[in-house]
Amino acid sequence: MTKAEAKRRARELREAIDYHAYRYHVLDDPEIADAEYDVLVGSLIEIENQFPDLVTPDSPTQRVGAPPSDLFAPVPHRSPMMSLDNCFSLDELQAWGRRVERGIGDPDGFMVELKMDGVACNLIYEDGVFVKGATRGDGRTGEDITGNLKTVRAVPLRLRGKPPGILEVRGEVYMRTDDFEKLNSSLGERDLKTFANPRNAAAGSLRQKDPKVTAERNLSLICHGVGYVEGIRLAAHSQALEMIRQWGLRTNPENKRVDDLDAVFEFCRRWQQHRHDVPYEIDGVVVKVDSIAQQEELGWTAKAPRWAIAYKFPPEERTTLLRDIKVHVGATGAATPWAQLEPVFVGGVTVSTATLHNEDEVARKDVRIGDTVIVRRAGDVIPEVVGPVTATRTGKERKFKMPKSCPSCGAEIVRPEGEAVARCMNSDCPSQRLERLFRFASRGAMDIEGLGYKTLMEFIERGWLRDVGDIYGLDRDEILKLENWGEISVNNLMTAIERSKNRPLANLMFGLTIPHVGGTVARDLAGEVGSLGRLSEMTQEELEAIEGIGPVVAASVARFFAEPRNQKVIEKLQRAGVDPGEAPKKKEGPLLGKSFVITGTLAEFTRDQAEKAIEERGGKVTSSVSKKTDHVVVGEGPGASKYNKALALKIDLLDEPAFKELLGL
Repeated sequence: MTKAEAKRRARELREAIDYHAYRYHVLDDPEIADAEYDVLVGSLIEIENQFPDLVTPDSPTQRVGAPPSDLFAPVPHRSPMMSLDNCFSLDELQAWGRRVERGIGDPDGFMVELKMDGVACNLIYEDGVFVKGATRGDGRTGEDITGNLKTVRAVPLRLRGKPPGILEVRGEVYMRTDDFEKLNSSLGERDLKTFANPRNAAAGSLRQKDPKVTAERNLSLICHGVGYVEGIRLAAHSQALEMIRQWGLRTNPENKRVDDLDAVFEFCRRWQQHRHDVPYEIDGVVVKVDSIAQQEELGWTAKAPRWAIAYKFPPEERTTLLRDIKVHVGATGAATPWAQLEPVFVGGVTVSTATLHNEDEVARKDVRIGDTVIVRRAGDVIPEVVGPVTATRTGKERKFKMPKSCPSCGAEIVRPEGEAVARCMNSDCPSQRLERLFRFASRGAMDIEGLGYKTLMEFIERGWLRDVGDIYGLDRDEILKLENWGEISVNNLMTAIERSKNRPLANLMFGLTIPHVGGTVARDLAGEVGSLGRLSEMTQEELEAIEGIGPVVAASVARFFAEPRNQKVIEKLQRAGVDPGEAPKKKEGPLLGKSFVITGTLAEFTRDQAEKAIEERGGKVTSSVSKKTDHVVVGEGPGASKYNKALALKIDLLDEPAFKELLGL
């Protein structure tokens, strides 16, 4: 690249970066995914490193962030809120570690912190009282969001103990993933614009002119450092975190101090694998030299400290072309639109298909064939299309219409009144049959290893399988005649089929593909009813009397067992010896018969640990507050709807100490 070419390319990159930074930070309406923005910045850095005299004072590489918007009053920071340099591989992180060691020798430990995907903020306390809160803005001046921050329950209005006269605390305002899903569901029901991800939801909520709207969004806060501290000389970053924690500010219990770089790498590797084990979104790990003296010795560049770096996980959002929208018919006949995509690497894998959920979602998101779309893949879940990048539209894009006939069998597709899902009305549809058989054999149901899609399709084509009962009548000798089937593989399959006959009742119920009965509902029903025979005889009214079972589920279960076709399948299973027996009775214990709802984050329990502790003592945990709820366990940052409903119904509220006392701990 000649210098003239580099100059022209640098100018183009700066304009693009400034534009996308404005849409992300100021308008909260990004057009590209974070990973693609990082690529633009990285390209500009490469050019400026190669041609240092092309660096301009207003280059995006020379500033911390976007300028503050004029929507809120400006607030200068006493101590700059600098951004961090990023690295995208453990090799790059190791190179940073070597630079640190060259600068100061052996570091006196590191702090490793989960990188919250939220909105950075600065909290200002005077004599222990919260007086002002601001966004990061350009790093030196932010936007005044004091009124909105006061609605965040995790922000103490007065600190505990004896804090200094003036204190700046740096934190991240974020939205839990479950609260994000509820917010988008609520907005969608009112035909309002939804948010692309929890980070955008948090940013949009903090930028509301009316704090009452922010209060409804159930935001939370994690503090990760301090800025200006009057009258106190700190020795280490870990000391600062412990100090603000004692004053009543939330820090992340997952963060820790480690002794060396090997422990840093292990922490990063672990959380890259377990990033979805926490109830909020993280996009990396922040690594900091712990000693303040060593931090000062390493110093800063124009925009970032040399003593800290952000190790970023592989991106989970990218943009790509939506080539077509097709329809898949599932086990219950649900016709689900899905996106055929230009292959794109996202979340650690190459993705070429993504779910679009249902016809209403396609319309609500206004996703069209030919759009450039944002694709998201979180953990092991099916990739989904977040929404279109409308700025790239050419006018040639086509809107999606649900087909009138099933793509598998040609039968009519009907959308029942009051339902969001359209369905193929042919119960003998080949696609439905395959999906029902696959679900029955899956690990969450009867766990029949060896009955995958390919095998099931072959057995269906040969006329051996029409329903799940036929699995237990498969002929060993006939299978042996097939290509690629030997003695060992056939024996393994027949053994797996035989072992499945005694799976628990909940597994069998899930495997029967009863509409609206997933794994949780199946367990609830099995625990209350006890046997398949009893369940098949229950009326809708009897089913509705079971806690947690609403009229839709009750009607679906009653209708399923009343259909002659399903009765024949049950009889076939029973003749084959499929016998789940009696479901285990509820454990005896001091909480027997008591119903709990857990909301917010507990300090000494994960959600699973809290639920297990209740169930081991005979209690039951449900997801929603109702008149049948006995206790609501309230942690940090509780859901506003659950908390307020519990207050309205005068249900017993337990903080964590009271919860532990009730458990006998």
